[in-house]
Amino acid sequence: MTQLLLRPPAAPQAPQHTPGRGQWLRALLRDRGLVTGALLVGVVTLAALLAPVVSAVVGHGPNDQFGDLTLDEAGLPITGGNGFLLGADGSGRDVLVRTLYGARVSLGIGIPATTLAMLIGVTVGLVGGYFGGRIDSVLTEFTNIALAFPFLVTALSVVTLNRGSAGSTIVDPIVVVIGIVALFSWTYFARLTRNAVIELKAKPFVLAAIGAGASHGRVIRREILPNIAPTVIIYWAVQLPTNIVAEASLSYLGVGIKAPTPSWGTMIANAQETALYQVQPWMLVAPAVALFVTVLGFNILSTRLRTRFDPLAAR
Repeated sequence: MTQLLLRPPAAPQAPQHTPGRGQWLRALLRDRGLVTGALLVGVVTLAALLAPVVSAVVGHGPNDQFGDLTLDEAGLPITGGNGFLLGADGSGRDVLVRTLYGARVSLGIGIPATTLAMLIGVTVGLVGGYFGGRIDSVLTEFTNIALAFPFLVTALSVVTLNRGSAGSTIVDPIVVVIGIVALFSWTYFARLTRNAVIELKAKPFVLAAIGAGASHGRVIRREILPNIAPTVIIYWAVQLPTNIVAEASLSYLGVGIKAPTPSWGTMIANAQETALYQVQPWMLVAPAVALFVTVLGFNILSTRLRTRFDPLAAR
C-alpha cells in the first residue's frame, strides 16, 4: 500500500492534435467532385457579375440590335465576326452578351426564390415538428394541399391574374416568378425540417433544456436550429438548381420572364420558334450549355457538401 501511495504520478498525456485550417482546406481541395462543382458554380457566378463589364467592353447591350452588322443579305444572323464572338440572333442582338445576362436572371430569381422557400418551409416545419398535436396535423395537411397543386396550371393561372389592361402586368414578372417557384418548393423544406425536429426533440440535451425551464423560443433557437442548420443549408444548395430549371421552364413556355429580357428559357424558345438555330446554332447552344453547366455545377457541389457535412446523409 505504501509503495502504491509513494509511486510518482504518471506523466501528463500530450494534448491531441486537432487539424488546423490548412489541413481542413487541403482535405477539401483533395475532393475532386467538390472542387469541380465549386469551379463550375464560380464560373457561372463570375459570368453573371461580369456581364455589364463585357457589355461595356464590346459596346453591345443585351437588347441592342445591330442588324446592319449581324444580318447577311438574306436576313440571316451571322455565327461570329464583326465583334460578335458567338454571333447574333434574328434581331441582331449579341448572343454572348445575352447569355451572360441570362446568368444574372437565373441566379437573381433562383437564389431569392430558394431562400424564400427555405424560410417558409423551415418555419412551418419547426412549428409543426416541435409542438406536434393538432398544430402539426393542421400544418401537415396544409403542406399536403400545397403539394397537390399542379405546377404549370397554377403558374398559368397566376400569370393570367397578373395581367392588367392593355396587356400590362400588375406586378413585376420577376417578382411573380420568384413567388411561383417559392410556392412549389417550400414544402420540401417543411417536411425535411419537421422530420429532423421530431427526431431532435427526443434527444437528451433538448429534454434537459426543457426540464430546466427554458422557453420554447430559447429551446428552438439554442438547441434545435443550430443542429438542423447544416442540413437545411445543404438542401438549399440541392434545391437551387431545380428552381433555376423551373424558372427556365416557365420562361420557355412564355409564362415567366418576358422578352426582351435575356432569360435562358426565352432564348431557347426564341431559337426554336424561329428555327434560326439551323443557320446560327449558337442561338440555341449558348443558353442551353449555360443552363446545363449551372445545374451540373450546383448538383455536384451540393452532393459533395451533403456527403461531407450533412449529419443525416449517412443514415
